[in-house]
Amino acid sequence: MIKRCILGLACALFLGTAASAQVTPDPEQGYLMNRFQDNWFITGEGGVGIMFSKFDSERKLANRFSPAASLYVGKWFSPIIGVRVGANYLGVKSLSEVNVFSNPYYTRVGKYYKQKVNEFGAVGDVMINLTNWWCGYRPGRIYNSSVYFGAGAYWTVAHSMKKGDNLAWKKADNFNTSLRAGWINAFNVSDAVQLFLDIRFSTLDALQETVANHHKTVGDLQAYVGVTYNFNKRSWNAPVVPVCPEVPDCSAIEARLQAANARIADLERQLQDCLNRPVEKTVCPKMPLTTIYYPIGKSSLSSREVNVLRAVASVMKESGKNYTLTGWADNYTGTDAINTRLRQARVDGVQRQLVRFGVPATQLNATIDNGNLTDLGEKAVQLDRAVTIVEAE
Repeated sequence: MIKRCILGLACALFLGTAASAQVTPDPEQGYLMNRFQDNWFITGEGGVGIMFSKFDSERKLANRFSPAASLYVGKWFSPIIGVRVGANYLGVKSLSEVNVFSNPYYTRVGKYYKQKVNEFGAVGDVMINLTNWWCGYRPGRIYNSSVYFGAGAYWTVAHSMKKGDNLAWKKADNFNTSLRAGWINAFNVSDAVQLFLDIRFSTLDALQETVANHHKTVGDLQAYVGVTYNFNKRSWNAPVVPVCPEVPDCSAIEARLQAANARIADLERQLQDCLNRPVEKTVCPKMPLTTIYYPIGKSSLSSREVNVLRAVASVMKESGKNYTLTGWADNYTGTDAINTRLRQARVDGVQRQLVRFGVPATQLNATIDNGNLTDLGEKAVQLDRAVTIVEAE
């Protein structure tokens, strides 16, 4: 029982993690319907229309266009399906053999009377977003293509034919039903605003064209431009579907891990060998307690060197140790005899000065060296003219 509970809890945690990670909408998984107050819109549009009835071809094309306008309120129930309802106005022009929706002041086109009416209708459409249907829902998409199918009921208003009415627009006692279909090309200006081009074809009952007055269904083609404002909420939430990932092939990673472990073991071995290696002791030569330098050919001490030797004498007396004084001269100038004499004179002068400062003579061992102090060549001859004071072994 305990094992089953643990297994169930593990599955729940796994599914919860997978569900929380699934945040990208996926059209193949379907869509959740948003709340009723979400995804509403309002649309306004204006354009022109042209009717295709029996005798209209007798009229110039430029004179057949009439104004058209619409106002809608709608809602998208999903990124693909929506509806809208509203009002549509159509100005209709046609030609007829009888003077029905005309007046005595209208001119004719040949033997036909010009007819002109205004159609005011209540309409509704079912809308399908083709872009979201075929290409999948994407919130940042700029262009959307939609089609719609609908119907409407129109009331006709025409010029009065009665005398004394001043050609006023009056109810024409003509009721029209209509079927319609269209194509909307919408461009998102922002999250809330769309501009669009709407191409629509509507059916209408033709105005009376002949004396026989046979009712006939004709078509009216319209083109609109308009703007749509989308209310919050404007986006959609896809359902969260837990997806169990396939078990990956980890052999390559496992091989890399084994190689890394082998490398670590080798480095640990090298480190241990390094730690176990005996430390080689290096004897470092003793550094001089001080070095007194001389100009070329000189062995006398300046006041500065005397002050230096005074301080050195204090250190020697306190230490009680023995010191070796070595006189040096460069081998790049002068003769051997002169250089030997300079070495001896320099070291003797330093020894005398230290004894004057109270250093016992027994602590001092004066000697000379015929080599060069630095062996740095002629460029450093000034460093070879010196007396060094080193603590004795």
